[in-house]
Amino acid sequence: MAELTEYTGKATMEKIVSLAKRRGFVFQSSEIYGGQSGAWDYGPLGIELKNRIAQVWWREMTQLHDNIVGLDAAILMHPRTWEASGHVENFTDPLVDCKACKSRFRADQIPPENLEKKVCPDCGGGLTDTRKFNLMFKSNIGPIDDGSGVIYLRPETAQGIYVNYKNIIQSNRMKIPFGIAQIGKAFRNEIVTKHFIFRSCEFEQMEMQFFVKPGSDEEWFEQWRKARWAYYEGLGVKMDHLRWHRHGVDELAHYAKDAYDIQYLFPMGWQELEGVHNRTNFDLTRHSEYSGKDLQYIDQESNERYIPFIIETSAGLTRNLLMILCDAYDEEEVEGETRTVLRFHPRLAPVTVAVLPLMKKDGLAEIAEAIRAGLREDFATGFDLSGAIGRRYRRQDEAGTPFCVTIDYETKEDNTVTLRYRDSMKQERVHRDQLAAKLTAEIRGYKRLAVSEI
Repeated sequence: MAELTEYTGKATMEKIVSLAKRRGFVFQSSEIYGGQSGAWDYGPLGIELKNRIAQVWWREMTQLHDNIVGLDAAILMHPRTWEASGHVENFTDPLVDCKACKSRFRADQIPPENLEKKVCPDCGGGLTDTRKFNLMFKSNIGPIDDGSGVIYLRPETAQGIYVNYKNIIQSNRMKIPFGIAQIGKAFRNEIVTKHFIFRSCEFEQMEMQFFVKPGSDEEWFEQWRKARWAYYEGLGVKMDHLRWHRHGVDELAHYAKDAYDIQYLFPMGWQELEGVHNRTNFDLTRHSEYSGKDLQYIDQESNERYIPFIIETSAGLTRNLLMILCDAYDEEEVEGETRTVLRFHPRLAPVTVAVLPLMKKDGLAEIAEAIRAGLREDFATGFDLSGAIGRRYRRQDEAGTPFCVTIDYETKEDNTVTLRYRDSMKQERVHRDQLAAKLTAEIRGYKRLAVSEI
């Protein structure tokens, strides 16, 4: 299959941003004060979608593996952690400022001719010389700000795993190979100007660090590459919008032996979604040196000692959310109108099933409430009784709700309801007592419809 050169979906960033605000997925942080650059708030549908993505990832990485456990490390860590990791010395971006419009740019992200001539790409004014800017947020802990209480907001979650690796071996009797998974917030003093939530100062990472015996690292690296590719396929993502990008010699981080990115074709082009890296034994070696603690693994059977190599899978949770929004977004003409629909996998949809009484009167609303009460233990449910039923279907389509259940006068006669499918808009009658089982089966067997089937 030929690689796509440009985005072929119906989403644009303008449409995604508009829908995200309109339907309560994502809001600009502190919007009533003009907004805080690089920070975003997740509304009622957004937090549900974010939690669903996190839950599916967590299940994939821990529940389905006997040798991977979880961790929730603190955001504030001893500052020596970041000296050992190299962040204090190396975690910098090259920046330039415009003297006229005061815009700030990463030097590697503006046209080379502008950088060479020191001309602002926005206003044509003069640019400053390039200087290095450390991306870590620096603060002070304690009552006196005299420099002795320097603390950093963690720029990544991985180091919390590395400094706890020996604790987890001892407390959980882990044997190599094994992994430690974590979902948590990280902070980077990024210069953020566009692309919505793709890059922000405060974000969440989903990382798993897999500890292996040196010499077996290349084999495990390939296994985890295959596993992470299959993960997105299982979510129903458009696979022709995914590709691998291998880091060249000039791109490799100082700790990496090999590195691949899974890139997704966003409306703004191919961008990194997740990284799979062979980090060698760099991190544990450095923490051993800086802490003075022996971080060797001891094989109880052979009595062999070594510092493990680490295979890392690292994905941005908020970046995954943007990808899921873009991937699910669709528009189609239905009866002379444009139907906007988010074709989320049912496991990810913020609302799994919406219960809609045809009328407010004649007891239909009360029956609908009772049916919803019976479903809400096992499914995320919505309820809507405002407006014509067709309009309510459209609202649920736009929110990505995969199933709607309509309660009408026939329900009062034979206890059946209308089950409506988001993707195909097909409808069928289902007995009320069989509804939960039917929904469970549909979710388990869900496959995204091909364009020809819609």
